[in-house]
Amino acid sequence: WDNADFSRGVGTTYYQEFSTLNTAKPLFVRDVEAKVRRYMRSSYSAAWTLKITWEKAPAYTARTDTRKTITYQAVLTTDGFRSYILMLYQDRGMQWDYTRLAATNVLIGYT
Repeated sequence: WDNADFSRGVGTTYYQEFSTLNTAKPLFVRDVEAKVRRYMRSSYSAAWTLKITWEKAPAYTARTDTRKTITYQAVLTTDGFRSYILMLYQDRGMQWDYTRLAATNVLIGYT
């Protein structure tokens, strides 16, 4: 990860909360549940899910090229006992020039 910089008015952050403890589940939440079941090989029924999207986020600092952006999502979900996070990246979406970033050990994802 590296820091995004929204100080020049480029890029947007969105979020959407899904509280599904006693309600019908939207298609998005059912898709998240299916991914957790598949990846974790266990039963899972989400009680709460949060989707955060960073769209066309420029790299920190604003002195870098704001035309080179990244779009990605983090999805947090819990059944009240277990919690998971899905990190989703737009295909070919990493446009930051990593040679101009403050950190030189840049990764997409986590280790």
